[in-house]
Amino acid sequence: MMERFLLSLLLLSLAVRTQLCPKRCICQNLSPSLAILCAKTGLLFVPPFIDRRTVELRLTDNFITTVRRKDFANMTSLVHLTLSRNTISQIMPLTFGDLRGLRALHLDSNRLTRLVNEHLKGLVNLRHLILNNNQLHHISEGSFNDFLSCLEDLDMSYNNLERFPWEAISKMINLNTLALDHNLISHIEEGTFSILHKLARLDMTSNRLHKLPPDPLFLRTQLLINAKGIPYFSLTLSFGGNPLHCNCELLWLRRLTRKDDLETCASPPQLMGKYFWSISEEDFTCDPPLITHLTATKAFVVEGQGVTLKCKAIGDPDPSILWSSPEGKLVSNSSRTIIYSNGTLDILITTLKDSGMFTCIASNAAGEIATNVTIGIIPLPHLVNFTKERKKPAPGSSDITTSTKTGSPSNGSDAKSSHDRKVVATDLSTTSALIRWPSLHPIPGIRMYQIQYNSSTDNTLVYRMIPSTSKTFLVNDLTPGRDYDLCILAVYDDGMTMMTGTRVVGCVQFTTDQEYTQCQSVHAQFLGGTMIIIIGGIIVASVLVFIIILMIRYKVHNSSADSKTKVSNVCSQTNSSHSAAMARSTSKLASTAQEPQLSPESSD
Repeated sequence: MMERFLLSLLLLSLAVRTQLCPKRCICQNLSPSLAILCAKTGLLFVPPFIDRRTVELRLTDNFITTVRRKDFANMTSLVHLTLSRNTISQIMPLTFGDLRGLRALHLDSNRLTRLVNEHLKGLVNLRHLILNNNQLHHISEGSFNDFLSCLEDLDMSYNNLERFPWEAISKMINLNTLALDHNLISHIEEGTFSILHKLARLDMTSNRLHKLPPDPLFLRTQLLINAKGIPYFSLTLSFGGNPLHCNCELLWLRRLTRKDDLETCASPPQLMGKYFWSISEEDFTCDPPLITHLTATKAFVVEGQGVTLKCKAIGDPDPSILWSSPEGKLVSNSSRTIIYSNGTLDILITTLKDSGMFTCIASNAAGEIATNVTIGIIPLPHLVNFTKERKKPAPGSSDITTSTKTGSPSNGSDAKSSHDRKVVATDLSTTSALIRWPSLHPIPGIRMYQIQYNSSTDNTLVYRMIPSTSKTFLVNDLTPGRDYDLCILAVYDDGMTMMTGTRVVGCVQFTTDQEYTQCQSVHAQFLGGTMIIIIGGIIVASVLVFIIILMIRYKVHNSSADSKTKVSNVCSQTNSSHSAAMARSTSKLASTAQEPQLSPESSD
């Protein structure tokens, strides 16, 4: 019996062990580690029956399309995971969340298109990450956060990356190898490699880099001699196959002595196709900036309106453009101003402080140049006092804040100036008025007209800016039945003073029509309200009548019941009294019958 029991236990253990090793896979139980090799087995998914104690798992050359968290759940002992040469296009969130001990992850030669923060979450001890030969075009900023300080090798070559999270790279202090060759990268952030002192190989071959920012770390590419007298290079740089623009900004790369100096120039034309080492340092030149275009969309701007300043400059390298305000301060992006990469400055809302010279500053590695453009800000006009008597303005140019109010009617028609009669208000309605005025031929260079008005009961000034070609203007949104004071000013260029002047065209008083339609609407509303009240009264009266009828019926019913009870009582009492009367009458008859018989005796 004991022998049979031991034999069954042995068979059971063999069956369990056989079950933990996936079909067509090789399981190597070499104490103290366990390795499972499933290469070229035609797997469509990660085998579900894998020993959770596995240290090395190789699933290369299969047809796995998706990896999920349950595939590697509780495999805390796994150190090496290879998923190379599959068709993986999807990594579910937190797939590797339990692989805290994983050191190497190979996902090369798959069909991945993007990496997000949850894909590589949990790999806190990862040393080697191989993602070359995929179709990656996007990598989130936080994709490498869990292993920034421990990653040593990162291979993302042969992908479709146009941008790269350089800030994350700058924090990988233990990085030894970085391979980003054969991508579409066109920019490297300056200072990315400054503290990567352990970096030994940087491969940026065959990208779209036009320039490279200098970095102190690149000085380690110089040929060094070790203690045994053997020459070596502490850092290997590869920038070949990029369309580099050979000017003074790449002179630092030309001066580096390297064994793999295969960089060539793509521009300027005279250096195209030449190797760096074949070009003299004097040919790596830059051209200082030259401003070719500087304009403002408007030379004069009414306060509060917008204006655009354009500045274009050429140079080698392309100059950067800054703007300085009339106060001498550099202009930056804000809610009021926007500076575009092409050098255009948009001032969305102008103020009086913007009046003066704006300076366009163009600079590059070869020098700096500055040019000015002037704009004038026309202050917003204000009628100072509408309640006082108007004073006739002096002839000639006047300030735009001149108070222009027509005289009161008590002054008489003779007191009105000639220009007051030029402005007329026609087609008056309850909410609008058509204002007309003639052309002003004596005033040349009129830029625009300004209409300003307010109501006799409201001191708030309203103004409108209209083109100089207009001779009529329809004023809307007026209040019915109110008196209005309206003046028109002409804004023009004074040829003698080169300043912007204003002149009063004329003023007019008018009253909007009463809104009689409101009475009709009130009457209609009254009739409607009356009908509602009448209908409501009828309903209430009907309800009251119904209630009264119910109460009457109730009382009649109760009174009829009481009368029946009283009639029965009366009948009983009548019957008893009648019998008593009959008894009494009978006794009286008997007594009367006996009295004659007794009388003779009594007489005797």
